[in-house]
Parts: sequence; C-alpha cells; structure tokens
Amino acid sequence: MLGLKRVHHIAIIATDYARSKAFYCDILGFTLQSEFYRAERDSWKGDLALNGEYVIELFSFPFPPARPSRPEACGLRHLAFSVDDIDAAVAHLTRMAWSAKRFVSIPLPVNALPSLAIRTTCRWKYISSKSCQRDPGPVTCRAITSRYVRGYDG
Repeated sequence: MLGLKRVHHIAIIATDYARSKAFYCDILGFTLQSEFYRAERDSWKGDLALNGEYVIELFSFPFPPARPSRPEACGLRHLAFSVDDIDAAVAHLTRMAWSAKRFVSIPLPVNALPSLAIRTTCRWKYISSKSCQRDPGPVTCRAITSRYVRGYDG
C-alpha cells in the first residue's frame, strides 16, 4: 500500500494572479501564507491556506496555454468545498457580487462506494461571477453540504 494520507495541495495557474488571489482570499476566505515574485520566470507564486492548512499553490505565468473548458475535457474539472450551511454560503457570495447555480441532487444508492454510501443527498451550488461562469482563473468551484444517515458523523 502506498500510504497516502490526504491531498497535500492543488496547484492552479491563474489567468490573472491578483484577481484569482482576491477571489480565493477575499471571497472564499483562504489566507495567504507566503507569496513571492520569480523575476526569471516573470511569475507570481502564492501559497493559500484554508483553516490554517496549506491547500492551494497559486501561480501566474505570462501567456499560459489555454486548456479545454468543456466539462468532459481531461484534467481538473472543479474544486468542491464542504460547508455546514449552504444557504449562508450562498448569501455570503451574493453579498460579494457572486451568484450560485443550484444543481439537482441525486441520492446515492446503498451499494455505492463504501465511503459515499451514507450520503443521501447533496445540494450542489456552482460559484460563479455575475460577469463570468468561473472563478477568475480557469477552475470552477462548488460548495457542497451533505446530510448523513445512520448516525454517521464523519
């Protein structure tokens, strides 16, 4: 067994570093742990934490190649964040001039993956700017809340 414990971090190449940093820090509540400019690469690098834990490595590069944007394209499709109160999260986003789009919940079958079998419904919301359908960078974000059954609190 490889012994993986958790995802250490996610690297994101931003199309607009300052705007993406503001999105993750000012809108979503990440904190900037460190940041520096790499002159030899004309590139910014920022380390962002959520609840004190390093999660996102945010980069900028001059003229990065575009990636396919359709949902079925290979590569990272979206980031999903767990929240306790989806309605409070949506209210916060609305106050910050962002909107959320509700998706239909699909109950998971009892014989689904063992780690998911106890989830009965999820309310999914896309986080999107009123002026664009994605965060300021190339990544779509979701806020998710789940209701658990059978006394599971995990």
